[in-house]
Amino acid sequence: MPPRLRRARGRQPLPPAATDTAQHLLGGKRAAVIQPWERPGPGNEVHRAAEARLQEAIGLTASIGLIVVHTAILPLRIRRPSTLLGEGQVEAQRYALRAADVTVAIIDAALSPVQQRNLELAWGCKVIDRTGLILEIFGERAATREGSLQVELAHLDYQRSRLVRSWTHLERQRGGFGFLGGPGETQIEADRRLIGDRIARIRKELEQVRRTRGLHRVARGRVPFPVIALVGYTNAGKSTLFNALTGAHVTARDQLFATLDPTMRGLLLPSGRRAIISDTVGFISELPTELVAAFRATLEEVAEADIILHVRDAAHPDSAAQRADVITVLEGMAQDGTLDPAWHEHTIEVLNKADLLGGIANVPTRPGAVAVSALTGEGLPALCAAIDARITEGMELAQYDIAPEDGARLAWLYEHGQVLDRHDEDRAIHLTVRLLPVDRARFERQ
Repeated sequence: MPPRLRRARGRQPLPPAATDTAQHLLGGKRAAVIQPWERPGPGNEVHRAAEARLQEAIGLTASIGLIVVHTAILPLRIRRPSTLLGEGQVEAQRYALRAADVTVAIIDAALSPVQQRNLELAWGCKVIDRTGLILEIFGERAATREGSLQVELAHLDYQRSRLVRSWTHLERQRGGFGFLGGPGETQIEADRRLIGDRIARIRKELEQVRRTRGLHRVARGRVPFPVIALVGYTNAGKSTLFNALTGAHVTARDQLFATLDPTMRGLLLPSGRRAIISDTVGFISELPTELVAAFRATLEEVAEADIILHVRDAAHPDSAAQRADVITVLEGMAQDGTLDPAWHEHTIEVLNKADLLGGIANVPTRPGAVAVSALTGEGLPALCAAIDARITEGMELAQYDIAPEDGARLAWLYEHGQVLDRHDEDRAIHLTVRLLPVDRARFERQ
């Protein structure tokens, strides 16, 4: 006998499917992490080992307070439309989950609504796929208004296709309007309409957020200082590096997705040049498409950066695969016009966590890469020098004659450029200066 469901009365702000998240049901519960595994195809040189992928899924699960009591790697020969897994695998896991008294099963793969529902019926516990798990983590960590809106939008997009899981009384219909009557709209249609209305409102609010961020970027452009963006796989140590470079106290934990909302601080480089550095959300393999779209405003900070620091966990066994995942996302941004197609030309690869390998001397690096330990500070001076050099590469050579009494313009050139030569005469000071294109244009306009 199925449990009684609450009857919907009147117009609710959102249907239960949109609010029935793991946050209300999962805290402190016993969980299983199941890793469906497909052998990589020919030509796929960079791929994750099944055990490494399972460990990442366990880390994601533990980060929302679930207690992992059972894990399994299940080879997939064919993806079954009904359950994804084979019949024998479903049956074997049913006994294992019951023996471990599991309340929540995490499937580290994308499940269709039908697959999710069938597995819940077969196993008698709640089932969450990779997309739902990541959405739950983002929902817990988002701290700003922008982050909360982005998470809610992504969650509503995800839940809209899963309304059937929360409403089993779809035959119930509401009456029509006016004198003609008619069958009216089904409950699921009403719920989809309510979610659609809320999605439209959130998108309007996010558009306002993007406009505000655009105004901030314009204001920074008037300063202007070079902008440096930290990107990289989640838990690569971006926030620790951000704190080490700027002296800030941004939350930095050995935890997946510890940072969701972008943070910006000033950075003083060895040349005396000032820059703005931005700490952004970490990437992850198979990032849900709902989140890629919803977090566009966060990724815009990367698109506007003069220098991109690609931070990698050099000590991670899957470091190469993580690098490939980040590059795939950046290439996608370049293809849709969000990012400069030549983004790789102003990117510096930062191999972090050298302390776990015994120091920067033990970190294998490719040309142009810099090995550091954000925790101990080793290699940070070399990184700052590399940033300085990369900014200088983008500068243009210019020559100006400044009146001796025009101290303000002279000071501006020293502050924003690199003075290579100076020759003082009675009527003019002759300067040869390196300037960023935006600085040169601004100086010559004035």
